[in-house]
Amino acid sequence: MDRWETDWDKRSVDLSEIMSGGVPRDGIPPIDEPRFVSVRQAAKWVGQREPVIMLVIGTDARAYPLQILTYHEIVNDVVDERPVAVTFCPLCYSAIVFDRLADGRPLDFGVSGMLRNSDLIMYDRQTQSLWQQIEGEAIVGTLTGTRLEPIAAQIVSFRQFADRYPSGRVLSRETGHTRPYGTNPYEGYDDISKRPFLYRGDDDDRLPPMEKVITVSIGSVDKAYPHSVTRTTRVINDRIAGRPVLVVHGEGATTALGDAIIKSANEVGTTGVFDREVDGTELTFESDGKTVRDIETGSSWDVTGRSLSGKLAGKQLRLIPHGNYFAFAWFAFKPKTEIYRGAAGG
Repeated sequence: MDRWETDWDKRSVDLSEIMSGGVPRDGIPPIDEPRFVSVRQAAKWVGQREPVIMLVIGTDARAYPLQILTYHEIVNDVVDERPVAVTFCPLCYSAIVFDRLADGRPLDFGVSGMLRNSDLIMYDRQTQSLWQQIEGEAIVGTLTGTRLEPIAAQIVSFRQFADRYPSGRVLSRETGHTRPYGTNPYEGYDDISKRPFLYRGDDDDRLPPMEKVITVSIGSVDKAYPHSVTRTTRVINDRIAGRPVLVVHGEGATTALGDAIIKSANEVGTTGVFDREVDGTELTFESDGKTVRDIETGSSWDVTGRSLSGKLAGKQLRLIPHGNYFAFAWFAFKPKTEIYRGAAGG
């Protein structure tokens, strides 16, 4: 720790909770000067069902393939003049985009090489404070207690991104590093029967530790929707902290942590969490397993929240920040989480 220019005395967690992830600082190198290619160019090396983080700010639509993020975990980028950090922790399957502004200045983030509850601990180069990825909060250093603003993003398949934004841009494999992009260094990790890697916390016996959950926090309420439920229901009309939300789980992306070759992995689908209110009207959604429609107008919608046909064709639901984490990781940081059990169980 003496190699770090970090104020270790200022912290919000016990240092004993932090452990080595087996690599030194920046042993997993972030991408600081990302390059992008067209959808057509990316199609030569990204599988159609491969998962990408879709980020749209203003008119700028970008896709960050998990085949690249798995080897770098952080991309420091500027999208529509907004400094952002696109992050992905494979051990937790936590893909989160943050605004990099803190105290009025943009921060540059790197991979500390340390973990807490198996989750990525980032650090900023300006103060060398340590940041918990899932919480987006500085936990050690001069910026302790500072929180980054999350920006709504969605894991979709490359095909879904390409269909939605044919003129969008895709993070290039020209990262300045040589890595076996397209392969999965955590082969077989996305298995509900597995145990979490480098996790020393308690288990929450409400769900298997490695079950995927769609996660969302609104106000003081944290809620989790197990994939075992959402795969069947397809759509859930819910209300969180008084806000009407739609949780959708459709066909789409493969897992990034299944087979050795990502594009050959099992499909786990594409999920999204959206505000159900459109032009002041609260909508109620239903699905026949293939098509999502709102009951009020009969308009059809896709998993990116866009209305494809009907009275509301062309309308866009507002995407709410959410995730698709392994249950153990979410519960470790959000132990009071409510679990959706179905229409009767809430």
